Amino acid sequence: MTLDASCSLTYATKSEVPAIFMLRPRSGWAQWIMREEFMLDPQVPVVEYTDFYGNLCQRVVMPKGEFRFSMSCRASVPDHIDAMPTAKRVPVAQLPVELLHYLLPSRYCQSDKLSRLAYSITGNVPRTYQQIARLRNWVHENIEYEYGTSNASTSALETVNTKRGVCRDFAHLGIALCRAVSVPARMVVGFLHELEPMDLHAWYEAYIGGRWFTFDATEDEPKGNRIVIAYGRDAADVAQATLYGAFTCTEMKVTVGAVCERTEGERPTPPEVL
Repeated sequence: MTLDASCSLTYATKSEVPAIFMLRPRSGWAQWIMREEFMLDPQVPVVEYTDFYGNLCQRVVMPKGEFRFSMSCRASVPDHIDAMPTAKRVPVAQLPVELLHYLLPSRYCQSDKLSRLAYSITGNVPRTYQQIARLRNWVHENIEYEYGTSNASTSALETVNTKRGVCRDFAHLGIALCRAVSVPARMVVGFLHELEPMDLHAWYEAYIGGRWFTFDATEDEPKGNRIVIAYGRDAADVAQATLYGAFTCTEMKVTVGAVCERTEGERPTPPEVL
């Protein structure tokens, strides 16, 4: 499917505030960014760089007053996510060295404290994609999706105790459980078509059979039509905006829509003659 997506952030400040935005998606094996546009109002200098995880970051200094950062893109993405029940887990000794940090506990994913729970869930399931799917299913079946029950500092361990959370919390718990059984896992943020209510979304990927697979414990049946913006160990690495000063976010607007494409042989509608 071809998707048009946009995100607009508006801030009010009483003085200059340095900021780092992370809102530019990149083309990769799972998506092709066909076009993109960024707007700053008022216009200020931008320095773009690539962070440790390969995400594109935009560094600015927001002036005093109102400041708006907006982006839009068109992307070609798969309608379905891949699943491969027979894909085998990669032994830790054979993992690429650049993935080893995705095995470690992180700020919001305390995998070292969830090993007993993780192994009780997987039981005797084969050490394949099925094992990680079992962990995803457990999160989906045991955690209630509920707004207002968590905040930006809620961790996977807290989510296990409260049994409630939003997409960020579901992703953190799924990641922690994967790492607890020695499977690399990373957080993903981006756009999801037909998400209700519309907002930026969070899910996770696990490294199995020599590649990354998508998992989303918030859905009955995880679907495709996603645009990835950023990857990281947990939410601390994938914030869409990091501001170093006093500010108020006055508006955030996210849109995702399918692009109507002509079928083969169909002629475009001629322009109306006035």
